[in-house]
Amino acid sequence: MDQSEDQILAEELAALGAVGGGSGRLVRMVAKLMRKNVHEIDLLVPLPFDDVVKRVSRVLGKAGHAVETVPIGSGEDEKTIRVVASGGTGGMNPVVVTARVLKSAEGSSEVWLRAAAKEGLIRQRAGERTAVRLAAQLSKATRADRAGG
Repeated sequence: MDQSEDQILAEELAALGAVGGGSGRLVRMVAKLMRKNVHEIDLLVPLPFDDVVKRVSRVLGKAGHAVETVPIGSGEDEKTIRVVASGGTGGMNPVVVTARVLKSAEGSSEVWLRAAAKEGLIRQRAGERTAVRLAAQLSKATRADRAGG
């Protein structure tokens, strides 16, 4: 079953709240009401599709723990990878990172990277900062050119 970013973030924040001795149920409810900080970046990668999928999986796997993959776009020409990474001050803000790898022209691929995090009273821009950080790591791992974002 596919979970939305909001559901995943609410569950992750509830788990953090429960570890800290708080009510996971209350944190989950409040998290659903919080606004989201989202940032997207497109990368053009001069490598074959299968190689790019492996490298993106490796980079994102080091950045966080995998969550259920998104069924949309999981075919021969498209693969989606989703992890929950740590962001914000002290790495205490969960960030859902979704990378969609698309087969492009002969021998090249495109990577669409999206990072989303909940924002509290103090804006940390955890989604934006995580997207930029992971895009830099992906660029280094794949020799990608930034297409936008």
